[in-house]
Amino acid sequence: MSLLTQTWLTGLALVFLSPSMLPMALFNSTDLSALLKKYMDEDEDREMKPRRKRAISSSDMQAILDLHNKLRAQVYPPASNMEYMVWDTELERTAEEWAETCLWEHGPAGLLPQIGQNLGVHWGRYRPPTSHVQAWYDEVKDYSFPYPQECNPHCPFTCTGPVCTHYTQLVWATSSRIGCAINVCYDMNVWGQIWAKAVYLVCNYSPKGNWWGHAPYKHGTPCSACPPSYGGGCRNNLCYKGMLLQYALTELLLYYNIQIISKLDGKAYLLFFLFFLFYCQKFAALIL
Repeated sequence: MSLLTQTWLTGLALVFLSPSMLPMALFNSTDLSALLKKYMDEDEDREMKPRRKRAISSSDMQAILDLHNKLRAQVYPPASNMEYMVWDTELERTAEEWAETCLWEHGPAGLLPQIGQNLGVHWGRYRPPTSHVQAWYDEVKDYSFPYPQECNPHCPFTCTGPVCTHYTQLVWATSSRIGCAINVCYDMNVWGQIWAKAVYLVCNYSPKGNWWGHAPYKHGTPCSACPPSYGGGCRNNLCYKGMLLQYALTELLLYYNIQIISKLDGKAYLLFFLFFLFYCQKFAALIL
C-alpha cells in the first residue's frame, strides 16, 4: 500500500480495522452496549445546552455552494486548475459577524488581508441568495481574461463595466473554501439611501483571491494543472479531492481484507465487510 494512503488513513485503520480489535468491536455485545450508553449520555448532555441558530439555512448554504461550483466549472476560457469549493464554518462565522453590523462596505478591516469577500443586498420581494451569486458571475460580460502572452510579467485587469471583482473572486481558482451568512437589516444605509428592511448577504472566501497582477485561473484543459494535493482527482472540470479518498479507501479495504480473511469464517467476514463499509461512508461524509 502506498505511503500516502498509509499516512493519512492510519487513524481510520487503527480505529476500525485492527485485526485484534475486530472481535471486540463486532461480537462483544456487553462492551458495545456500554459504548452506546456512553455516547447516548453525551448526546443528552449536549441536547440540554441551547443551540445557536445559524445565520443561514442548510438549503441556502447548499444552493450557494452548488451554484459556485457549477459556475466555476463552466468558465471560459476553460480553467486547468480550478478547485472544487467546500463550505467552511469558520468563514461562515466571520461572515455572520460582519452581516450583523449592517454596514454596506467590506470588512472588518483586520480580516480583509486574509480573506476574499463578496457582498449582496436587496429589499422588497423575496429573492433567493443565489440571485446575488449569479449577479456576481454575470460581471463576466464586462471582463477580459488575460491570456499568458498578455502577462509580462503582470497580467492586466480589463473591466469595461462598473465592477468585475465579484466575478474574479468567485472564479479565483485557489479560493477553495467559502462561508456565507444572511442578515435582515433595518434602516440600512446603502449608497446613501436608507432601506427600511434590507436582506444582507456576506460571503467570505479562503484562500483570498483578486491578487493584483494575476489572472483568476490558468487557461487550459480542465484539471490538467491541479495542485498535487488533489492526487489527480477531477470532478465536473474541477480539481477534486474526493477521488483520492475513494481510491485510498478502496486500496485500504483490499489490503486489510487480505490480512484478516484467513482469521474469519464466512459469517464473521460478511459482518466485518458491512461494518467497514458503514464506517467508511461515515468517515467520507465527515471530511468531504
